[in-house]
Amino acid sequence: MMATSGPLAGIRVLDLSMVATGPYAVALLGDQGADVVKVERPGFGDIARWVGTQMNGISALYQICNRGKRCIAVNLDVAAGRDIVRRLAARSDVVVQNWRPGVAERLGVGYEDLRRDDLIYVSISGFGDEGPYAGKGAYDTVIQAYAGVAVNEADPKVGTPRFARQVLADKVTALTAAQAITAALFARERGRGGQHVRLSMLDAMVSFTWVDAAGNEVLRDGDGSQPGSFSAEARPFRFLDGWGVATPTSDADFAGMCRAFDVDGSDDPRIATPALRQRNFEVARALFERCCEAAARMTTAEAMARMEAERVPCGVVLSPAQLADDPHVRAIGLLVDSVHPVVGRIRQPRHPARFDETPATLGAPAPGLGAHTDMILDEIGLGEHTHELRAAGVVA
Repeated sequence: MMATSGPLAGIRVLDLSMVATGPYAVALLGDQGADVVKVERPGFGDIARWVGTQMNGISALYQICNRGKRCIAVNLDVAAGRDIVRRLAARSDVVVQNWRPGVAERLGVGYEDLRRDDLIYVSISGFGDEGPYAGKGAYDTVIQAYAGVAVNEADPKVGTPRFARQVLADKVTALTAAQAITAALFARERGRGGQHVRLSMLDAMVSFTWVDAAGNEVLRDGDGSQPGSFSAEARPFRFLDGWGVATPTSDADFAGMCRAFDVDGSDDPRIATPALRQRNFEVARALFERCCEAAARMTTAEAMARMEAERVPCGVVLSPAQLADDPHVRAIGLLVDSVHPVVGRIRQPRHPARFDETPATLGAPAPGLGAHTDMILDEIGLGEHTHELRAAGVVA
């Protein structure tokens, strides 16, 4: 077990999950000090190894979602492989899987198979384990479609649904899962024992979406004025040498943005408050268009300086590549450079939560398939059988 100072030091996690939802959640727990053993099938492993940019079975996605883990390759289709997983579960605090409902039970590694008084067992699925969609396959865009994201992202002039250009549902579910796992561990520390935590991607994504993008459904007796998010009309400024954005939420922000671009009219009583600006949207929109016209004649630096002088919330539009050169990002060490033994130089964001007394750190490079099989078999008392298990195709 790896020594660590993180807040989850001493916690063991068995990761049976794949792709992004479970693996990313568990990677965050690993950053926070948990000792993670990841189980993958021999030969091919987690499909995430081969998705997107990759070298020799380590993709960027796999690295981000599986850093700091130890990997054992086990064939769960045979009894000996299932026995290995049960042995690993018996010494783990948390077990995470994201198969379709029924698969874990069919393999003999479901909650009831592994259950004990102090075990936190986490099942992540697309639509949950009940209802007419329980057995339905789900990937990110399927959940974005069902959860209302694709409609919310649609161009209002055309109406064609659009998807976020990233696996938004996968990542939101992962963050929700990480929080749920630590909540369950906290409850266990308070003497309430282990439990089965069930999380569907649909639940996680609907909860996320409804914060700001379903106002008319939240306030059933409201005025129906919010068909989508209140940020739906946000658009960037085009400068002479780049792009930027302002978020003039308060009255002072809106007036400050107009002053920054030498646009008069912000004192119009029809747009004196956020509610009035929403009601008289076209009046506010006309002022914003004039700000856009003025911005197009300025450099990014000049426009940012003007808005910051007026204390308007604003920012520069950056690509991931440009972000690395941003002075604030460099100053705070947001991105961490290291060398992976297989793929060479890598760059990752640091762990997002800063713990003063129990610091989290990025884990070791994501492992090759079965990189720790021998070590892990030794730990569970099967070291003397490693050769025969490998020869029989049980492990790799």
